Amino acid sequence: MKNIVLTGSGSFMPDRVVKNEDFLNQDFYDEKNQKFETENEVIIKKFEEITGIVERRWIEDDMNTDDMGFLAGERAIEDAKIDREQLDYIIVGQNAGQVLKGSHQSDMIPSIASRIKQKLKIKNKYTIAYDLLFGCPGWLQGVIHMYGFMRAGMVNKAMVIGVDALSRIVDPYDRDSMIFADGAGATIFEVKEEEERRGILSYSMVSDTLIEADYLYMDKSYNLNHKNNARYIKMLGRKIYEYSLLNVPAAMKEALDKSGVGIEDVKKVFIHQANEKMDDAIIKRFFRLYKIKDVDPMMMPMSISTLGNSSVATIPTLIDLVRKKKCRKNHKVKEGDVVIFASVGAGMNINAVVYKF
Repeated sequence: MKNIVLTGSGSFMPDRVVKNEDFLNQDFYDEKNQKFETENEVIIKKFEEITGIVERRWIEDDMNTDDMGFLAGERAIEDAKIDREQLDYIIVGQNAGQVLKGSHQSDMIPSIASRIKQKLKIKNKYTIAYDLLFGCPGWLQGVIHMYGFMRAGMVNKAMVIGVDALSRIVDPYDRDSMIFADGAGATIFEVKEEEERRGILSYSMVSDTLIEADYLYMDKSYNLNHKNNARYIKMLGRKIYEYSLLNVPAAMKEALDKSGVGIEDVKKVFIHQANEKMDDAIIKRFFRLYKIKDVDPMMMPMSISTLGNSSVATIPTLIDLVRKKKCRKNHKVKEGDVVIFASVGAGMNINAVVYKF
């Protein structure tokens, strides 16, 4: 039996810690370009209650997106104990490209994947490196790409990375800037001929664009006195929340039903770290689809409180933390555990993968 198995992982979180209180003296404006009259203490307290974020990581001025991806990738290769020259693919999920500190332009040439391959000093010209843009579900979509290549016999070893430096594209006058963070997570997958079924069992994908494409977008600063030509990441938070609660549980159910595994066998759900309150509601709705009201509190590992929302990096980072027993609340996975990876983001896109360790 051909299994597609995760054999290594690595992550990188910047050293720079930005706490909620660091925003106390920031001027915040709304989408109508009006300054909030509410005190920042109140804004930040409400933000923390909803998102669960207490602090986040932002990269230092002398670091860039490819640096984070390289460091995570190096650690994943070391963890998997493979020869990097044998990698067939390096797939990088990212959204913002390479934005240098002080710049307002995204540098997309060459791709982040090409830059990372160069930093890894991989000489093999047949190690194909490319970027994938799919919103926050970009890493998981890269895993699905890789799975298809491996099932077709085209690939034996691949690295899939999720990396973003969102601190470089946030509007400092938008309170949503407190959500976003920087980081990188890398994973190594290999084809294994085995008697027992494990690894990737199934997946599902959704793209809603007729109305939903505008839920996350780029636009000018909310502060009209902030005169530059930069465009910053913006989102319709309530729309995204409602969309996610309605659609993510269904996508997760589709993937699980296709896997042949029962809900009672699911040990963990690794969900995109977008918003703690939203993620909790998604998990509860997912289990209610199977008429289960009480969800094990250890079902859902979380890292958002200290790492923030690093977009495509959240799930692979979380996987690495759990595999290496560095996640809070002592989350861990063992051989034979069935888990679900699920994400939602700009597009609007959703995907889910059922995986057996």
